Amino acid sequence: MVMQPASFDEVTSGAARDAGGWLGALPIAVLATDASGVIVRWDGTAEEMLGYASREVLGRHIADLLHPGGDRSLGRSLWDRAVTGRGVTGTVTVWHRAGHPLELELWATPVPARTRGGTTVLVFAADAQTARTIRGSSSVWDGLFARSPVGIAILDTQLRFLRVNPALEAMNGLSQAAHTGRRLVELLPGVNAAEMEARMRQVLDSGQPVLDSRRIGRTPADPDHDHVWSCSYVRLEDPDGRPIGLTATLIDITDQQQAQLEAEAGRRRLALVNAATSKIGTSLDLERTAQELADVAVPDLADAVTVDVLDSLAAGGDLGPGLVGGTALRRLGKAPLTGSTVTDLLAPLGRTLSFPAAAPYTQSLAERRPFVIARLDAKAIAPAARHTTAPAQLLKLGVHSFMMLPLQARGMVLGLATCYRTRPLGPFTDDDVALACELASRTAVCVDNARLYHREHDTALILQRGMLPQHIAPPPGIEVAHRYLPASDVNEVGGDWYDVIPLDNGKAALVIGDVMGHGTQAAAVMGRLSASVRALARLNLDPPDLLHHLEAALQDLPEPMLATFLYAVVDPATGRCCIARAGHPPPAAVAPDGTARLLEVPAATPLGVGDTRYTTTDTTLEPGSLLLLYTDGLVEARGTDIDDRLAELTHLLSQPPPSLDRLCDTLLTHLVPASADDDIALLVARVRKTTA
Repeated sequence: MVMQPASFDEVTSGAARDAGGWLGALPIAVLATDASGVIVRWDGTAEEMLGYASREVLGRHIADLLHPGGDRSLGRSLWDRAVTGRGVTGTVTVWHRAGHPLELELWATPVPARTRGGTTVLVFAADAQTARTIRGSSSVWDGLFARSPVGIAILDTQLRFLRVNPALEAMNGLSQAAHTGRRLVELLPGVNAAEMEARMRQVLDSGQPVLDSRRIGRTPADPDHDHVWSCSYVRLEDPDGRPIGLTATLIDITDQQQAQLEAEAGRRRLALVNAATSKIGTSLDLERTAQELADVAVPDLADAVTVDVLDSLAAGGDLGPGLVGGTALRRLGKAPLTGSTVTDLLAPLGRTLSFPAAAPYTQSLAERRPFVIARLDAKAIAPAARHTTAPAQLLKLGVHSFMMLPLQARGMVLGLATCYRTRPLGPFTDDDVALACELASRTAVCVDNARLYHREHDTALILQRGMLPQHIAPPPGIEVAHRYLPASDVNEVGGDWYDVIPLDNGKAALVIGDVMGHGTQAAAVMGRLSASVRALARLNLDPPDLLHHLEAALQDLPEPMLATFLYAVVDPATGRCCIARAGHPPPAAVAPDGTARLLEVPAATPLGVGDTRYTTTDTTLEPGSLLLLYTDGLVEARGTDIDDRLAELTHLLSQPPPSLDRLCDTLLTHLVPASADDDIALLVARVRKTTA
């Protein structure tokens, strides 16, 4: 082969670069002769290899080093060809200074001499036996790497791929170029890449190989099915023992591990169902429940999820007239909320969406079964594309699989959940659809519970407000103010009530009670007790007798109920006040000088317990005094001692504002949090001196 002219320095430096890993394993001597064969350069490796110092060989003919019994024709032809600009490779036997023969492989090429003109012959020499051994090993490795059915990869210390063999390219469904310079977590998000990289770092740090580590998941080679690979990792080191990378070998053991795959898939499904059990339906709030479904389903089931509820239901009304003329849905859940081009394209939370009767959304609701497009393409989106451009845009964003699931509970359709998949995990499978239906079913029950709760809450609130006295007309000498505050929407309405009943001789009965329990039943019992109290009070019964009659009324109920109750008869002419209570918080009195105190009235047990002896406590209120009756919602708070709360109440009462209405507002403002846990009834009366 004819060599192109090159300088001595260019050739030697280029050779050093091209030798690569051979420089560390194969000593290479570099020497040079002039065109006649006289040695003009002799490096340190040549001295170590042949035993001659440079001063012993410089100026001698290269042929003097050849073995006397060897073929000297190659050495002579080397320099003859140099004159014509040709290079020579071959094997020669030389004479070691120690007196023994040594077989060398030579590569000689002519290069121009920069300083003297003419031609210099550059010679690379290596021990022939060592070179053959290395070449043999390299050939074996290259053959193994190229033809092995086992996947093989070389990675650097940053876990970036340097080289993969054809078997691993086929396993991963990605070319060598796609692998090079990238990490496993970047290439294959569909497998347990983070776990695998943790094992690789363990090998790099410790130097101990890892054998039979399992990689599980899907790759672009087979995106529709899970596979299992047995992986082993070994650290690569330089001659000083420092890590320079690692080698990975992979064997596909899917067929042998099918049972494990099915168990792993079942475990993931069970984990998602368990997450749904604990995370969906944590409140009776529609918006929160819808968002909880979306958050649970992403990313384990889908890459984007929306949850829409019938607009009439979201607005707090009935379920609506049906789906014959289409449907209107309000978007109450969406995930992820940020960082997704898919959800950015979809309608925002709170938006009401209208769909005609022929739209897939309406059809899925009407047919009450999932609507699945396993592989989304232009043909699949054609029916929906007549109504909106969104399907075509979703297709451009990489959505390749899609399903809609009606939210059904107790025989009613309440809304729809929609799932989108963009990652290369394959289409939604039958198992995915079954899992999504399970999540949708659980969510639908929670949504319907919220619907039923709000309906009962509203009914109980209307019932209770309707049974509270609408117009209170106290007798002369008594001024009253009152408040009723229902519990917040996250709690149910209770059975709190108050009343002021005029009696004979200018007296008045001040009444307050609290039926234990919540909802419509508590409100109904409250109404029954309120009516009974009004009827019994007009009989001028003593307070203990009246309480015993109320006890009997509760005993007549088909189901046991309890109620706390306080009954006070006030005579404004004398200031005399007769009080009896049944398990109710104690009343408070405020003297004209601002001194506030809790009145000591025997508590007894609540109405409905039975066999209780009720007593009366008499006290005299000075003209201008205040008497405060209240239910426990005013003074009970989670995490706070009741005595501390009662002390706070009397402190507020000792600084009364100019009007009773202002006093009620002050008490509620200071003692009740923004979201009350319980109903609150409050009745305050000022007793003024009147003429008997």
